[in-house]
Amino acid sequence: MNFLFLHPNFPGQFLQLARYLGATGRHRVMYLSKDHNGSQLPGVETAMYKKPRKATKGVHHYLKLGEEAVLEGQAVLKGIVQLQKQANFVPDVVVGHTGWGSTLYVKDILPKVPLIGYFEWYYNSVGSDVGYFPGEEVTIDDKCRIRTTNAHHLLNLQVCDVRYTPTQWQRAQFPVEYRDSMKVIHEGVETDYYRPREGVKFVLPEQKLDLSDCEELVTYLSRGFEPYRGFPQFMESIRLLLKRRPKCHVVIAGSDRACYGPQYSEEKTWKQVEEEKGGYDTSRVHFVGHLKREEYLMLLQASTVHVYLTRPFILSWSCLESMAAGCCLVTSATPPVQEAVEDGVNGLLVNFVHPEHIAARIEEALENPELRARLGKAARETILERYDLKDCIRQQLNMIYGAMK
Repeated sequence: MNFLFLHPNFPGQFLQLARYLGATGRHRVMYLSKDHNGSQLPGVETAMYKKPRKATKGVHHYLKLGEEAVLEGQAVLKGIVQLQKQANFVPDVVVGHTGWGSTLYVKDILPKVPLIGYFEWYYNSVGSDVGYFPGEEVTIDDKCRIRTTNAHHLLNLQVCDVRYTPTQWQRAQFPVEYRDSMKVIHEGVETDYYRPREGVKFVLPEQKLDLSDCEELVTYLSRGFEPYRGFPQFMESIRLLLKRRPKCHVVIAGSDRACYGPQYSEEKTWKQVEEEKGGYDTSRVHFVGHLKREEYLMLLQASTVHVYLTRPFILSWSCLESMAAGCCLVTSATPPVQEAVEDGVNGLLVNFVHPEHIAARIEEALENPELRARLGKAARETILERYDLKDCIRQQLNMIYGAMK
């Protein structure tokens, strides 16, 4: 069979599925993307489409993302034409991420080929991420912009033959008339890789950081340091925590940027703001930047308490990977997290609007090794039962083959 995957940033959410299909040696697997950073997957061919231009300068701000989605869809269409002509590749099935517009025009060029759409998020002005914190104003302009932003998502809901999304929470964001037709299948967690390991210590020789003698290691990681993932609240919580825990160290991994939502200002990042505030022992707070995969695993395995915070938004892979690694998880009591974590059963939930509550629950876990062990064991069991990679791939394959009948 010929499989075509579409995602602007290779390999994205299709890493595991494309890798699995490529490794079988029974299929021709093509990945069409505009950016693959030189990376490759065994048995998977990659093809590039030209990066489209940005939206027209001065276009109405409600329409900016919509125009960019149209441009993305056009670029993908041209890329498919090139695959047919230059690589003699005609797919039997197409699997694509719908968020950027990649799938918009696939059926116009491949009308008889099943199109499977991965639907990550549908924007709402009430009840999810927007205006979550007290005092955040959602204007009528915000509401109208958000409604218009969903235009290309609605087009994709209509055009895709099969629709799926990773979690029940993400499915619940979509219009009610489409929910029954949307499957919930997670990408899966590599539980053979992300697993507990006793006695691991966090050491980064290149950064001259050695925490092998650390008795209490609190960890936090995020792609970007931003309010969407509770970075300011976490920083405020460790100001309280470190005053009470003289042996505690904190490791913060990630990049000094905002991936979701705005940066603090044009002049400052959220990290710079927190550093200027001070109020914590800088010798015990370690910003380690973006970690390599093996360093990331070491961080999770060495963690005494791992903290994951998020608004009601997309659930990060890191939350589930930390659970698979047997971390004692302190995490936000928000719907995407509560789908996987039950307070006192496989993690500790916090009202992350209040940093003092985050600090108190971290300290509760630090004080109780039996509690940490029980929560970590139950967290891994949750991932094995509901998010194990082998089972998730099986579900995705059943979905794909079912679409071809």
